[in-house]
Amino acid sequence: MKCVILTAVLGVFAAGAALADPAVGMWKTEVDDGSYAHVSMAPCGSNICGTIVKTFNGNGEYNSPNKGKQIVRSMKPSGGGSYAGKVWRPSNDKIYIGKMQVSGKKLTLKGCVAGGLLCASQKWTKVN
Repeated sequence: MKCVILTAVLGVFAAGAALADPAVGMWKTEVDDGSYAHVSMAPCGSNICGTIVKTFNGNGEYNSPNKGKQIVRSMKPSGGGSYAGKVWRPSNDKIYIGKMQVSGKKLTLKGCVAGGLLCASQKWTKVN
């Protein structure tokens, strides 16, 4: 009986790990306007959202007014590590059409205009 319970418990943990979204975790942004951030990516409903949890500048960690704000918004997974949703750029307070691609510990985040035809991108690195 113990073997059956252990097998069932291990099966549940394995299924959970297999279903874990590759975007979930802590990510370090590129430097933008002299600062960068650590962004916590987590499920928000059936999508992925990212919230700024730490901010850094040339002097180290600092208390930015952007801490706690959502930078990645409602990224819907479309398979193969691709996502589509919205991104907020703190430096100009604008929201853009967002595209995201995750591959291992690398994430490319794009903010786009003109229906997604013109995009600027950043490469983020997974912290954990």
